[in-house]
Amino acid sequence: MTLNFSVHPNPDPTGPERRAEILADPEFGKYFTDHMARAVWTPETGWAEAAVVPFAPIAMHPAAAVLHYAQEIFEGLKAYRHPDGSVWTFRPEANAERFVRSARRLALPELPVSAFLDSVRKLVAVDQEWVPGGGEQSLYLRPFMFASEPFLGVRPSVEVTYMVIASPVGPYFSGGVKPVSIWLSQEYTRAGRGGTGAAKCGGNYAASLAPMVEAAEHGCDQVCFLDAQEGRYVEELGGMNLYFVTRDGRLVTPELGTILEGVTRSSILTLAKEMGLEIEERPVEIGEWQEGARSGRIREVFACGTGAVVTPVGRLVWPDGEVTAPDTGSEGSVTMRVRQRLVDIQYGLAEDGHGWMQRLV
Repeated sequence: MTLNFSVHPNPDPTGPERRAEILADPEFGKYFTDHMARAVWTPETGWAEAAVVPFAPIAMHPAAAVLHYAQEIFEGLKAYRHPDGSVWTFRPEANAERFVRSARRLALPELPVSAFLDSVRKLVAVDQEWVPGGGEQSLYLRPFMFASEPFLGVRPSVEVTYMVIASPVGPYFSGGVKPVSIWLSQEYTRAGRGGTGAAKCGGNYAASLAPMVEAAEHGCDQVCFLDAQEGRYVEELGGMNLYFVTRDGRLVTPELGTILEGVTRSSILTLAKEMGLEIEERPVEIGEWQEGARSGRIREVFACGTGAVVTPVGRLVWPDGEVTAPDTGSEGSVTMRVRQRLVDIQYGLAEDGHGWMQRLV
C-alpha cells in the first residue's frame, strides 16, 4: 500500500509582512510554518489519514503512552534555497532509513521511506515561501513519531502518530564559526551496549541535560561522553559526532555501535577521503585525545550535526586539567575546509558529485 499525503491548505496563513519579519531574523526552533504533515497508525488500518494540514496544537489524552514511557523518535533535516530560487534538501533518504531503524529499536511501526519523503516534499511545497535565502539560512524540518494511545500499561502502543513540522532558521553561529569548549563527563554516560544510543529518540537527549548543566557550571558549551562499560573511550557529544585530525593526515572518528549514525558524519568521511585524508573509524581512548592534543599529534578536533554542520572543538576540560588542539578553528584548517565544502554543496554553490541533493520545489 502506497501512503500519499493529501494537502489541505491553511485558510488563515501568516501574512506576507509578518512572514518577512520572521525570515529577516529567524531563531532556531522559535517560529513555525503554516502547515504540518500528519499520519496515524493502528494495527487494523496500518498507516492512514496521511495529510498536510494547518499547523495547530496537538490535542493529546493525559494518558497518552508517550507522556509516560517516552516511546518516540525524531529526525532533523533542512531545506535549502539555491541561487536560482529552487529548494533542495540533503540526503533525505538517509534520514528516512535511519527513522526506520530508530522505529524498530523503540518498538514503533516502520514508516515507509517513500512516505517519509512524500511528507517532506508536500510540506515544503505548500510552505515554500517560508524557505529563507541568503547566508546559511534554511528551513529546518522535524519529522517525529510518538505513541499516542491513551493507555498506562507498559507495552508498545497500538496507536502511533507521525508528524512533520518546519521552522525557518538562521546560521547556527550568528557571530561566525568559533571553537566550542567541551566538558568531559566522568559521572554520566549517554548510551550503553544494547541501549538506545544508535536510535534518534528523545530519551537520549533528556539524559544529556543534567551533564550539560554541569558543563555550563564549568564554563563549557557542550559535553563529551565516554563509553558506559569502561569509561575510557570517546563516544560523542550530547548531539554531535566527533573527529580528530592528526599531524600525519588521518581523520579519526569513534566507530559506530552505541553512537548515532549521523548523516552529516558519513558525508564528511566521504568528503575528507576525497581531500586526501586517511579515514579511521575505531575506538578512541580519552587519553589519546588529551595527550595527542598536548603533544601536537592531534592538530584539530571538530564535531558535526545537522544544526551546526561542522563545529571546531576548542578546549577539552576535566576536573584537574584542560587541553586544546593547536590548529583547531584556524583559517585554512581541515575543519573549515570540510565545512565549507559541505555547505557549498548544500546551498548549490559547488557541484554535487554524489547525488546527495534532492530538489523539492
